[in-house]
Amino acid sequence: METILEVKDVVKNFGGFTALSGVNLAVAPGERLGLIGPNGSGKTTLISCISGALVNDGGSIRFNGAEVSRLKAHERTRRGIARSFQIPRPFASMTVLENLLVPLAYVCDITGSKADAEAMAILEGMGLADKARTASSQLSQVELRKMELARAMAAKPKLLISDEAMAGLAGAEVDEVLKILFELNAMGITIIMIEHIMQAVMSFSQRVVCLDAGQIICEGTPDVIVTNPEVQRAYLGD
Repeated sequence: METILEVKDVVKNFGGFTALSGVNLAVAPGERLGLIGPNGSGKTTLISCISGALVNDGGSIRFNGAEVSRLKAHERTRRGIARSFQIPRPFASMTVLENLLVPLAYVCDITGSKADAEAMAILEGMGLADKARTASSQLSQVELRKMELARAMAAKPKLLISDEAMAGLAGAEVDEVLKILFELNAMGITIIMIEHIMQAVMSFSQRVVCLDAGQIICEGTPDVIVTNPEVQRAYLGD
C-alpha cells in the first residue's frame, strides 16, 4: 500500500510507564482514519509523537517517505503535518483573521494582501467569514472548534490530525464539523480523527484503529470494529 505516514515499532516511555509499545500504523494518501481507544490507551501520545509535540523513544515515523522522528514540531508542520487541539488555543488578543495570518506567515511565508485573501478563503470554507474581524475570545464553542481547524488549514497540510474537534458540541454542531472534515478530505487532505463520539468517528472513517494500553488491538472497517470482542472488552471490561 502506498503510504503518506508510516509508524513502525514506535515506543514511548514516561519514566517506568510505557505509553506506547511497538505501535505500527500505515496511512494511505487521502485516507480518513479513525483512532479510538479508552482513556489512557495512548491515543494522544501517539499523535503527539507523529506531530512532534513528543519524541518517540524507539521506532521510526516516516512522512512522505522521509524520517521525521527527530524533527521539531514546526519542522513537521512545514513538511505538511498539522494538528488541531482538543482544547482550542487561540491567540485571545487577536481577531479570527489575525489568528490565521500567524501560520500563513510563519509556516508558509505568505504575508500582506495575499495572506489576507487566503485567510478569508479558508474562513469562508469554515463558515466563519463574518467573524473575521471578531476577537477570538468572543467566539462560541463551535466557532472556536472551526477556527482551530481553520488555523490548521492555514499551514496547508497534507495530513490533518483532528484531536476531538467535536468534544462538548451538540448534535447539530457535531454535524457542522463533520461536514467540514468531509469537505477537507474531498480536497485531498489525509485526515486522522481522534474522537470519543462513536457515531461521528464511525460515520467519518474508512478505517478505524483501536488502541488499548499502548498497543493496537484491532483495525478494520467501522463495521468490523464495532463487533470486535477485543474492542468491546477495552471499552466495557470483561
